[in-house]
Amino acid sequence: MSRIGTVTRQTAETKVVLTLDLDGQGSCEIATGVPFFDHMLEAIGRHGLMDLAVDAKGDLAVDAHHTVEDVGICFGQALQEALGDKRGIRRYGSVTVPMDEAAVDCALDISGRPYLLYDVAVPIEIIGTFDTTLAEEFFRAVANNGALTLHLRSLSGGNAHHVIEAAAKAFAVALRDAVSVSERAGLPSTKGSL
Repeated sequence: MSRIGTVTRQTAETKVVLTLDLDGQGSCEIATGVPFFDHMLEAIGRHGLMDLAVDAKGDLAVDAHHTVEDVGICFGQALQEALGDKRGIRRYGSVTVPMDEAAVDCALDISGRPYLLYDVAVPIEIIGTFDTTLAEEFFRAVANNGALTLHLRSLSGGNAHHVIEAAAKAFAVALRDAVSVSERAGLPSTKGSL
């Protein structure tokens, strides 16, 4: 059974086509027009061992907000589509990822209940052309549209690039663990549904 989700979203502000293969090898084709965001997405695909293709065109003359948020919406929706009825998944993932002086903790639950706790201290507001506040907007859109309970906390870090990249990698590894299939898992819920 393939676990692939493809979502197309077109608004007056953006057009996004995103494909997510949960059982890939980590190959990525990313083009959002926002270089650091492309770097974040590639880290998610590679470290999550998910094939990820993103083609996004947005109103970057305004800023990157709509592009980043809409890619997050599409990622969450593609995740939902790829997971199907969620039977057999491990459901939970938790990891701390260090990157030099930075370390970020991620805990997530594919719960069907969207929630984001984002406690990531970033020391500067801009990395290249990327507004660092948009990292939270991306993760919020993923959590809301993927119906995830997602907690991200920075434990240390003085370099903004390292902090946000560690957050992306921590999310990727925790998600990889949560979507992994166990023959013993059945439907991992006492309610009988997720």
